[in-house]
Amino acid sequence: MFEVTLELQKDAVEMRKVYANTVREKIVENTPIIALEADLMSSMAMDGVHKDHPEHVINCGIMEANVIGVAAGLSLTGRVPFVHTFTAFASRRCFDQLFMSLDYQKNNVKIIASDAGVSACHNGGTHMSFEDMGIVRGLASSVVMEVTDAVMFRNILLQLMDLKGFYWVRTIRKQATQVYKEGSTFTIGKANLLRDGSDVTLIANGIMVAEALKAAEMLEREGVSAAVIDMFTLKPIDKDIIIKYAAKTGKIVTCENHSIHNGLGSAVAEVLVENHPVPMRRVSVKERYGQVGTQEFLQQEYGLTAEHILEAAKALL
Repeated sequence: MFEVTLELQKDAVEMRKVYANTVREKIVENTPIIALEADLMSSMAMDGVHKDHPEHVINCGIMEANVIGVAAGLSLTGRVPFVHTFTAFASRRCFDQLFMSLDYQKNNVKIIASDAGVSACHNGGTHMSFEDMGIVRGLASSVVMEVTDAVMFRNILLQLMDLKGFYWVRTIRKQATQVYKEGSTFTIGKANLLRDGSDVTLIANGIMVAEALKAAEMLEREGVSAAVIDMFTLKPIDKDIIIKYAAKTGKIVTCENHSIHNGLGSAVAEVLVENHPVPMRRVSVKERYGQVGTQEFLQQEYGLTAEHILEAAKALL
């Protein structure tokens, strides 16, 4: 079981700075990394990296399909391209290029998709993607993740330098709630058990992991033992832990900052129905588009809080 921080509080560093600092570090180490941006360098704190290392950072402009093609070409020369843009543009806008240039060709490109779900906040409905992970998990060879906090993000980025293939990583840009202790390491494709329990299992990813931990504490005060699992890899999903905790607790609640369709809830349900069916509920965005607002307001508006998870768990109980 993973050791988590005793008090859930905001990370000291923004997720975008984790990205920029890690890219800078790998450039200085003379690795073959090259970072591509779609005119969002300031949004991801990459403008300073570009200023210091212009030969390693390319602003390809607001042409996401072209960015993917450039990344595919660079990967064939032995470079390790990391592409950043917002989730909506890293999925909907360039899906055919993800299919043709990356997945089908099995090219070595890492996509960093930021402004996940309601964390897009003031960018509003057009930039607030709730369907992106579902889009990308449908590709045959893709590996799809959503990182939880700064500790995980840095560790995953370092791993991706050495791993070959098409990896798609969803993140927020600002400060995440710190869940993991410094120095924690993670295995892609293996979920993290954060809290054991016997009555109900809460399976979450991204910003919803902290909410699930809060909900588990609320349930404990009511005499309910809730397990909490961080399913940070959506594809390939950790089937073993899902089956194990379905058998152990008999009830599952999935928690995601994503559409109710084709995301974490759907992936978990697929595993359950084929292996160990149990009652479940899905805490997620239901048949809606985004809007402008603070993250706190939007989480309330779309039912993505600890209280909503508590309600779903109690409905099962």
